[in-house]
Amino acid sequence: MLNPWADPGKPTGERVAALLAELTLEEKLAQLVGVWVGISEGEEVAPAQHEFAEPLPPWDELTKPGLGQLTRVFGTGPVDPLVGAKVLAETQRRLVANNRFGIPAMAHEECLAGFTAWQATVFPVPLAWGASFDPESVEVMAREVGRVMRDLGVHQGLSPVLDVTRDPRWGRTEETIGEDPYLVGLVGAAYTRGLESSGIVATLKHFAGYSASRAARNHAPVHMGPREFADVVLPPFEMALRLGGARSVMNSYAEIDGVPPASDPSLLTDLLREQWGFTGVVVADYFAVSFLETTHGVAGSPGEAAALALAAGIDVELPSVRCYGEPLAELVRAGEVDEALVDRAVTRVLTQKCELGLLDEGWQPDSPAALRGEPVDLDPPALRDLARTMAERSVVLLDNASGALPLTAPGKLAVVGPCADDLLSMMGCYSFPNHVGVHHPEVPLGVEMDTLLAAVRKEFPDAAVTTAKGCEVSGDDRAGIAEAVDAARDADVVLAVLGDLAGLFGRGTSGEGCDAEDLSLPGVQGELLEALLATGKPVVLVLLAGRPYALGAYRPAAVVQAFFPGEEGAGAVAGVLSGRVNPSAKLPVQVPRTPGGQPTTYLHPKLGAKGGISSVDPTPLYPFGHGLSYTSFELSDFAAGDELPTDGEVEVSCLVRNTGARSGAEVVQLYLHDPVATVTRPVRQLVGFARVELEAGEQRRVSFRLHADRTSFTGRDGRRVVETGEVVLLVGCSSDDVRWERSVRVTGEQRAVGHDRVLDTPVEVG
Repeated sequence: MLNPWADPGKPTGERVAALLAELTLEEKLAQLVGVWVGISEGEEVAPAQHEFAEPLPPWDELTKPGLGQLTRVFGTGPVDPLVGAKVLAETQRRLVANNRFGIPAMAHEECLAGFTAWQATVFPVPLAWGASFDPESVEVMAREVGRVMRDLGVHQGLSPVLDVTRDPRWGRTEETIGEDPYLVGLVGAAYTRGLESSGIVATLKHFAGYSASRAARNHAPVHMGPREFADVVLPPFEMALRLGGARSVMNSYAEIDGVPPASDPSLLTDLLREQWGFTGVVVADYFAVSFLETTHGVAGSPGEAAALALAAGIDVELPSVRCYGEPLAELVRAGEVDEALVDRAVTRVLTQKCELGLLDEGWQPDSPAALRGEPVDLDPPALRDLARTMAERSVVLLDNASGALPLTAPGKLAVVGPCADDLLSMMGCYSFPNHVGVHHPEVPLGVEMDTLLAAVRKEFPDAAVTTAKGCEVSGDDRAGIAEAVDAARDADVVLAVLGDLAGLFGRGTSGEGCDAEDLSLPGVQGELLEALLATGKPVVLVLLAGRPYALGAYRPAAVVQAFFPGEEGAGAVAGVLSGRVNPSAKLPVQVPRTPGGQPTTYLHPKLGAKGGISSVDPTPLYPFGHGLSYTSFELSDFAAGDELPTDGEVEVSCLVRNTGARSGAEVVQLYLHDPVATVTRPVRQLVGFARVELEAGEQRRVSFRLHADRTSFTGRDGRRVVETGEVVLLVGCSSDDVRWERSVRVTGEQRAVGHDRVLDTPVEVG
C-alpha cells in the first residue's frame, strides 16, 4: 500500500498534510534550505559569497534529514551538460536514499539571458527584450529556455527581473526590462508564462523596490512614498502573477524606508498572499536572510535573522544553509519561534514539490538528458534562430538625420573602439561567459559567436576594413586614441563601437554591483569619440551597453543602440548597419542629453518637466518609446469613444500604413494623461502598445480596448481608485511623437479597485 503522501491519486493538500505530520523539526527545516556545493576559492557569482561559505558537514550527514534545494549545479562552473545531468541525477539518487521519506530536492538555476550554463544559448538581456516591445517572441524564447532546463533536471528558474528602472546609473539596469511598469509587466508576464509552460517554476524578482535605491547604488536604501511604490514598483509583479502564473517570488535586497523586505510581513504576507492571493513559495535572494544581521542590523544573530525572515514570509533560505538550520531550530525548541511558522513554510515547499511530481511513488532522478546518455546541445539551431530574432528586434536606430545608414557599398570602413573586437561586450553580467566563464580563462567560451568587427567583415565582404581599439572600456589610458584617429582618417566611414563590459561587483562597467557615478560614457570613451568626430569623417556611433549614456555632447552621423544583444547580436547590429535588417526597436529607457540629466524617467509629473523654476533641463535627448526605421509609417483614421464609464471600457483605434518602399514594423503606442486628479499624475503614461509588421504600402487597423481600471492610481488615502473627470488619450510612435489625442470623459461613480482589476489593454491588429 502506498504511503498517502506518495499517492498521486490523492489531493495535494491531503498528501502534504500526511507527510508533514511525520517529519521531525530537523526534517522540516531541511526542506527550507538550499545547499551550494562545488564553489572554488576566488570565484564570486553572488554578493558576499565566500563570507558566508561556511564549511559543510559530509554530504550524507548534511542530507540525512533531507534537503529543500540544490543551488546552481550547472551555473557555478563550466560543466559539460551531459556530465552535469548525470551528476544531478546521482546527487538526487543519494539524497533520496539517504533521507527517511525519499524526498528529492528542487534544483534551481539562473536564466536571465538564457540558461546561465556553459555552452547554453546566450540571449539578449532583459533591457533588449523591452526594446523589442514584443511579448510574444519573449514568451517563445522563455518556453524554449525552460525546455532545455527541464531536459537536464532543473525545476526552478530565478527569473524574470521585474524591477522598474528608476535611475539607470544602477548597475543592474541591464537586467531590467525598462522604465515603464506596463512595459515591464507585460513583457515580464510573457517571460513568466513561457517558463511556466515548460514546467519550470518562474521566480519573480526582486520583490520589491530594489532598483529605486538612492544614488543608484547596489544594496542601498530606498526612500519613496507609498503611492510611487504602489503605482510604479508593484504592478509588474501583479501582472506576472495573474497574467503569467508565477509560482515563486524572491525578495529584494533593498530596505524600503528602513524596513528590509526580507523582514517585512506587510509585503511578503499581507500584500503578496492575503491581498494578491499568492500560494507559491517565497525564496530568499542569496544570503538575504543573513543580511538582516550583517548589513541591515535588524537582527543580532543568525537565529534572530531566521526568525524575522520566517515570520515575514520567506519560506526558503538560499543559496545555502546558515540561518534556517540549527540557529532556527534552537529558537523553536526554546519556544521563542512558533513551530507553526515552520509548518507554514514547509507546507508551501512540499506542495510545490508535490505539484512537480517529486513526491510521487516511483519518481526517478534521471532527467531525459541523463536517460538518453548522449551529448547535449544547449545551443541548437532553433535556439540560435530565436536569439537572432530577439537581437534583430532589439537594436534601436536612435538617429539617422544625415542619412548615413544604411551603408551602401562602403569602400573603406574603420571599425574602432574598445567594444569592436570583444566578444564579452555582446553579453550581460548574467550570461555565463561574463558571469562565470571569466574565472576559467582556460575553458573555451562554449558558444560560437562573432565580435562586431568580425560581423562587419562578413556583412561587407568587399570593403577594406581596418580596426583600432582606441582605449579600454574603463580606465584613463589614452595611448591608443591616436591610432584610432589614424584609422578613421583613412576611411570613408567610421564605426565607433563603444559601451560597456558587464561584470560583477566592480569588475565591469555594467552589471550587479557595477554602478555608475554619472551617465558619461565610461573611461575615456567620450574623448575617443570626440577625436573621431574631429576628423570630419562620417562617424556612426554603435553602443553595446547595459544602460543608456548621455550623448548630447556629440554629433555623429548616426547612432545605433544595442543593449547587450547576445550571441547573435553582432550579426543583428551589422544587419542594421547594412540595411539587411530594418530596425524596429524602441527605447525602453530614455537617453539623457547630459550626464546629470538623471535620475528621472519619462513618468514624471508636470513639476518634473523643464520650466523656469530651475536652471536644469531634464528633457532627454531621445525619449522613451523612440526608435527609427528605414521605412516610414503614417497613422490615420483615429477613432475613440467620448465617454469611459468607471466600470467599462473604451475602444481606441487607428490605421497604421507603411508609406515607405520596404517592409518594416512600427510600434503603435497608446498613452494616458490625467490633467486634473487628486494627486499628481505623470504627464504621459503608457497604457497599451502593438508591434505591427507591414509590407511596403500595406495598412492595418490597430484597436485597443482600454478599461477604466487602467486609469486608476493610488489616492491620498492609500486606496487605488478610478476617478471621474477628463482624461486624455494619446496615440503615437513614442512618448514624444504623438500623432493624435482625444479627451474622454470618465463617467459614473468613483470606484475603488484592487488586485482583481483589469491589468492589461487587449489589442487587435486587423
